[in-house]
Amino acid sequence: MSFAVTPQGFELRGEPFRVLSGAMHYFRSLPEQWPARLRMLRAMGLNTVETYVAWNYHEPVAGVVERLDHLAKFLDDAAEAGLCAIVRPGPYICAEWENGGLPAWLTGSGVPLRCHDQRFLAPVDRFFDALLPLVVERQVSRGGNVIMVQVENEYGSYGSDQEYLRYLADGLLARGVDVPLFTSDGPEDHMLTGGSVPGILATVNFGSDPKAAFETLKRHRPDDPPMCMEFWNGWFDHWGDEHITRSAADAAATLDEMLALGGSVNFYMAHGGTNFGTWAGANRGGTYHDGDYQPTVTSYDYDAPIDERGAPTEKFWAFREVLAKYTSDIPDPEPLPPVLVPRTVTLGEPTSWRGLVRDGVGSPMPVSYEDLGVVHGLVLYRVEVPGPRQPYPLVVDGIADRAHVFVDGQLRATLERGGTNTIDDVAGPATVEVLVESLGRVNYGPHVGETKGIRALRHERQYLHGVTAYPLNWEDVPWGSGVEGVGPVFTRGDLKIDEPLDGYLAVPGGLRGYVWVNGFCLGRYNAVGPQRTLYLPAPILRSGSNEVVVLELDGVAQSAVSIDGEAGLG
Repeated sequence: MSFAVTPQGFELRGEPFRVLSGAMHYFRSLPEQWPARLRMLRAMGLNTVETYVAWNYHEPVAGVVERLDHLAKFLDDAAEAGLCAIVRPGPYICAEWENGGLPAWLTGSGVPLRCHDQRFLAPVDRFFDALLPLVVERQVSRGGNVIMVQVENEYGSYGSDQEYLRYLADGLLARGVDVPLFTSDGPEDHMLTGGSVPGILATVNFGSDPKAAFETLKRHRPDDPPMCMEFWNGWFDHWGDEHITRSAADAAATLDEMLALGGSVNFYMAHGGTNFGTWAGANRGGTYHDGDYQPTVTSYDYDAPIDERGAPTEKFWAFREVLAKYTSDIPDPEPLPPVLVPRTVTLGEPTSWRGLVRDGVGSPMPVSYEDLGVVHGLVLYRVEVPGPRQPYPLVVDGIADRAHVFVDGQLRATLERGGTNTIDDVAGPATVEVLVESLGRVNYGPHVGETKGIRALRHERQYLHGVTAYPLNWEDVPWGSGVEGVGPVFTRGDLKIDEPLDGYLAVPGGLRGYVWVNGFCLGRYNAVGPQRTLYLPAPILRSGSNEVVVLELDGVAQSAVSIDGEAGLG
């Protein structure tokens, strides 16, 4: 075997090899950006890159697998940059990514998740049949750069089905994976006993106290070398919370201690990137992850050593200094091009969301996004309140995640999950419309696999039946239709540039919504912060005119956006 595990560490082609790896997810940046970012990892002193594989990114519709060439190119670009590669194919990945990487069409069907049930395993097998050949052909044993492949992900934080883990491991082996398999879990007894597999390398994930973590690992797996598969050198943000950072000195000191103990490491993250579009996940608060709903922000900068646009940070230089003790021949980082010059882009042509209302699906009770084949975005639910009848409270059950409620065309309230779900004094007859916006699906803990939409509409205690659901295709905005009444509104403008460069886009005065540039969705914005700007990547721009579209959900039509000179993350 070209790459091997020993109790003392690892060997690559018969020589001792300390894994100095950094996480970079190909689906959180653009293909044109990968080579420079991978070279930046190498310039930090790393010899390996690690990536998850997001199943829902590749199979958005059941049986339709796409964009596998992205992973192939990423691994090839890593090899060109002089990096080995660790692949973590799931099927579950967490990663603060929508639904933990599991496709909504699967989780919305009600099948048991992440266990030895053929209703779950059959689609996993189908996806792995398509995915793994490109990984296998890039293994070091075949002249490639893939040195390790993960079995599931942090399974000990979720379940204890050893038959399931063994099934996945056997499936990887049967499909030709001959590099070492591994699991990764928190350094806790219940996580290591639930998530590790006899005969397969166990690794641990942590952000501090490497001595204690490696001692726990050794107690459970005395023959496994010490490796931190996720060194949490930064963290992610939720909307409405403070921006989280970690000092470079503190993170570097932990790294130094870990390596002095003989450990191998994978930085989580080395380069975080961006949750473009609607790919940002969500969490549930509380000790047992069953508390308040917490959607993740668009940026996945993660306070990583290589920032969202691929530039080295103070943490990069601190880590580079530590890594230089354990490796040689570290190249110098390449200079980055400048960012766009700050400016204002005027927006006009306000257009109502109502122009998106097309064909609907009728049902006695509201159908979910998953039943409609919708992953994210907006769905309008419409129902008639019988009458004549006196005013009663209108109740919207199971809001996931926000709802603008209209009665006879008038906006009466904006409701959010976890808050009030009732509007007082609605008389009948009346037409009730509930415009629902979905946010990220929970990506970690017992609530992975949640559905989106609403569960029911009630007038006092009485269910309102005969609900029509209208999925709104925001890629087909009927420009020029004007604005009718109140509610979400689209505006657009023209960003003129001489040459494509990275930038940062803000929506001054905007409350919450989405931004597209040349049809590419940069992600969500939200005035509650902490994130204030959206990363605008150069590859989606072109010299000359660039269309900017803003969908403002809660405020008035936006009159302008600004191009800022630096990121505003909090």
